[in-house]
Amino acid sequence: MDAAQPADLVEVVVADEDGILDLVDAGADVTEYSRPVDGGIEVHVVATQAERDRLRGLGFAVGETVISAARTEATIAEREAAIRRVDQALARTAETLTPLRSEWFESVGGKAYVSVEVKTSLGADSATVLTASFGGQSLIMDRFVDAGQYLYHRFDLPVPVDDVAAEVTISSSAGASITVPVTQWLGDPLDEPGPHYATGFVDHYMDPTEVYERIESLVAEFPDVAEIIELPYQTNGYRRHAQAQIDAGLDLDEEPDRAFYVTSHAWGHEGGNDLLLETRHPAADNSPLSVSVDADKIIVSLATDGDGSLVSTAAQVVDAINSSAQASALVTAATFRGSSGAGVAVVDSQPLSDFLDAPESISREPVTVRAIRIGKDRDGSKTGVFAYAQEHAREWVTPLVAVETAERLLRNYATDPDTRKLVDDLDIFIIPSVNPDGGHYSFYDYAGQRKNMTNHCPAATADPEARDAWGVDLNRNFSVGSRLDGYSGASASCTSGTYSGPAELSEPEARNEVWLTEQYPNIEFAMNIHSYGGYFMWPPGAYIADGRVPLPRPTLGEEDYFWAASSHILSDVQSWRGTAVWPGRTGPVSDVLYSAAGNSADEHWYNRGIYGWDFEVGADLWNEADGEWDPVGFQPPFAEGYEEAMEFSSGLVGMLEVARAYGRDGRPPRTTLELTDDGVTFEATEAVTIHYTLDGSRPTYSSPRVESAGLREGAAPVAVGPGSTRVHWFSVDAAGNVENRYDPVRGGNNYRKKTVTVD
Repeated sequence: MDAAQPADLVEVVVADEDGILDLVDAGADVTEYSRPVDGGIEVHVVATQAERDRLRGLGFAVGETVISAARTEATIAEREAAIRRVDQALARTAETLTPLRSEWFESVGGKAYVSVEVKTSLGADSATVLTASFGGQSLIMDRFVDAGQYLYHRFDLPVPVDDVAAEVTISSSAGASITVPVTQWLGDPLDEPGPHYATGFVDHYMDPTEVYERIESLVAEFPDVAEIIELPYQTNGYRRHAQAQIDAGLDLDEEPDRAFYVTSHAWGHEGGNDLLLETRHPAADNSPLSVSVDADKIIVSLATDGDGSLVSTAAQVVDAINSSAQASALVTAATFRGSSGAGVAVVDSQPLSDFLDAPESISREPVTVRAIRIGKDRDGSKTGVFAYAQEHAREWVTPLVAVETAERLLRNYATDPDTRKLVDDLDIFIIPSVNPDGGHYSFYDYAGQRKNMTNHCPAATADPEARDAWGVDLNRNFSVGSRLDGYSGASASCTSGTYSGPAELSEPEARNEVWLTEQYPNIEFAMNIHSYGGYFMWPPGAYIADGRVPLPRPTLGEEDYFWAASSHILSDVQSWRGTAVWPGRTGPVSDVLYSAAGNSADEHWYNRGIYGWDFEVGADLWNEADGEWDPVGFQPPFAEGYEEAMEFSSGLVGMLEVARAYGRDGRPPRTTLELTDDGVTFEATEAVTIHYTLDGSRPTYSSPRVESAGLREGAAPVAVGPGSTRVHWFSVDAAGNVENRYDPVRGGNNYRKKTVTVD
């Protein structure tokens, strides 16, 4: 082998086993890999360019590069970087264990579970093992790595226990150990289950037509406190152009170049479905290829040779149809999956169809998406809350959450004082189905549909067999942290489940959400209702994979507010039947799940400052018989779907309670300062952002903030040097109340002050 040239892993096809021996005899570096292919056996050989040329000269069929030398070098560089990280971690004089969360909770059935999260300073070393001991058992913790970076150790699934231990001890294989208390997650709502008003207003899964009719009937019944808002951007509609594919008797994996298809210019329901495409054998020698139209029938007479055999290729037929004035006025033809079309076309007859099976009661026209607005004073003077469901079509439970919540608010308004407070003091906007077209497609055509029904695919991927993969993932189509900005978690492929669309906000459904939040700037809170998995999340929801660089994190005070509000909301979820959203599935999207480039919660938070959460309804259920957690799926039996709708509607009402408290909050926060061995720390009466100075100057909003010590950690101490330091600070809560009613903009001296001394 020529050491001066890079060596790639390349394909070589030989006729049989003797051919492999011939390769070896020729001095080739033959690997153990082989597989049968057309024409013989494919083997892989390590070879430089010069060696490939030599093997070709000896008559061997050298094919494509399987793995390039450059790719191997990149893998080596990645390994060396990992080794450096490990070496750096091991070079530290001592390991530090940082407890993040240690909690127990009850869930459906009343069983108790334990969830623990701990970070080790040696986490970059995959050989570092953490063990959690509590209640007489010791369990190895799971190492949570995302985008190639260590985040922390945790239990991937909560651990069921018969008795809750007071403490848990975490021990590291590197020698460190720490003991922390086990606290209760979500309080104890099981002692007081369920809302104390009328509930249970949904009794079956409802398609988008039904949910829109439902909110319109509610407005008709309660016109004094509700109205319909028609959003300005109409959807594509539950409609498609009709298609037919000519491929009778073909194995498309083997002969894709013999197939072709046509797409009508008219929508299927507007005439496309009335067309028929037929290819015929003319039963004559030396017959030319011709295309004719007879009423709604497009007839292709295939060409033959002197023996009467068909000779028209699929590509020639496509060209003939597209060149025919009559046929091209009705349809456009294309080869299958962008193939060359060099194979001979087949005789076939196919009616064109849009392949849509919904009943006639489902309109095929573009849809005006509607929201129901609920509130006594709908003039923009009250805190606005925006709840929206079914961005993803297959998530059938989510519209039920929206409808059930609207029903509860309106039907209990006259009799329940707590409900009356919410309706009187808030401005509530609910879209029960953001994605009505995809929703209808999921109900009547393909239950797994995630996206909308706007087809941006070119002809190469727009054949009828690809129809279930068309559309845009609406929760990847927004303008913040998008794929086009370089963030991870969305695809450029038009047939991917996470296709982000051709441009940011290309889809009317996404633009409708933005329009609503811009049209009604009083909206301060939002809930994006998804399924399934039992997550509860907030921004940031996306990161750049190279370096795992997230969107800017909320301030520590804002993050604390997300956590505090979440505790209230999730306690209300749990109050229905005891379902607990796990602590490990609660937090920023990018911390507990993955990167979701261009999602709507990020859009609303970063562009308009709206506190936005994501429900993933449908928490896993504990299977006592099997001793494991069972997922529920997108479309569980309605009995389970009903329970999910009820409990997450209770959680949505809990968010309304949070929003009402926010809107009525006029009390300034209060903080205290303490000097510790690690620096200055602060305690606060609520979630606050703290700005401070250490040089004696007046603190403003531009002054440094108290920051988090790290992912899912609390506040980092503020370091102060030896001697005396004059600390000036103020705190501001989520509602904008400033401590001591100090004005950081216009001045004053009523900020907090304290001198600390370090020997």
